[in-house]
Amino acid sequence: MHDHPTSLYDLTHDQLAALLNGWGYSAYHAGLVWEKLYQQRAQSPVEMGDLRPDLLARLQAHTVLNRLDTQLDTASSDGFARKFLLRLPDNQTIETVLMRFEGREGEARATACVSTQAGCAMGCVFCATGQMGFTRHLSPGEIVAQVLHVDGILQASGERLRNIVFMGMGEPLHNYEGVMTAVAILTDHKGLAIAPKHITLSTVGVVPGIIRMADEASPIRLAVSLHGATDAERQALVPPARRWPLAELMDACRYYLAQRKRRIFFEWTLIAGENDTPEQAHALGGLLQGMAAHVNLIPLNPTTGYGGEPSHSRAAKQFQAILARYDLPSTMRQRRGIDIAAGCGQLKAEGLTR
Repeated sequence: MHDHPTSLYDLTHDQLAALLNGWGYSAYHAGLVWEKLYQQRAQSPVEMGDLRPDLLARLQAHTVLNRLDTQLDTASSDGFARKFLLRLPDNQTIETVLMRFEGREGEARATACVSTQAGCAMGCVFCATGQMGFTRHLSPGEIVAQVLHVDGILQASGERLRNIVFMGMGEPLHNYEGVMTAVAILTDHKGLAIAPKHITLSTVGVVPGIIRMADEASPIRLAVSLHGATDAERQALVPPARRWPLAELMDACRYYLAQRKRRIFFEWTLIAGENDTPEQAHALGGLLQGMAAHVNLIPLNPTTGYGGEPSHSRAAKQFQAILARYDLPSTMRQRRGIDIAAGCGQLKAEGLTR
């Protein structure tokens, strides 16, 4: 019988230890393999040369290390964003973005924007990924491999990865198991050791997933994409809102806040004349008032499948000023990579068709 080789990047530290234990190797050997993977960045079992020869032979026979092939690597004109079209083992393609933001003291903070699905089933009208439809969930290892890809590029220039945002292609809470297994791998203190507070998961409001994050005390940050402060407005932009109306979504958010005692980020794509009016700002203020919330305002990024325009800065500033009256802190997002379609809502695996 031929069993499928196990992808090593799919395994948490405990799962790797269990696999090796089944072969008769102690936790000590699992620790060595883990170190090879995430500290020494071995690209294949061959590069783990100083392991016991019998263990090495076992790894070569029964496991794979699926690195992702780069199909396309595009840099934005300002140098602050780089977008990678990466090919998965089954030839699906996904996009991953490396962004740099000016931090305090002028140092650039590097962020990996990671995809969790090939395509997306949520169908938000202004999002290129939503316009392309859903193909499949990514495995934990395919999520981890994206981070390793970005981190390897940063390491080569003496930088380090600081933040991970699950804001690439796909709805992370639709692929809950895969994403949370990847989080366990990425935050393992003997591996990449990314601090959970530097990992943000962005959802369009998948209520059961938010409740599960609260119940399982997920240590990462939660961002909820609202885009509309009334059910009618929201449903026009975000089809899943028909399944989870605002009242239900807000209940889930309040439950999360009660369980986790940490603020939620609410994301709002500002679309001129559509959801950037004073009425919408007041509606949003009323909706979130009294919650531990922070609003990220994102001027709409253009996509071919949607005709809306980004808000003018005057309307955006007025929107922010109204939120402040409700004691709601907000941030206008620094736009990154718009010229290479690497901004929020612009990711779509189309590089191969040009």
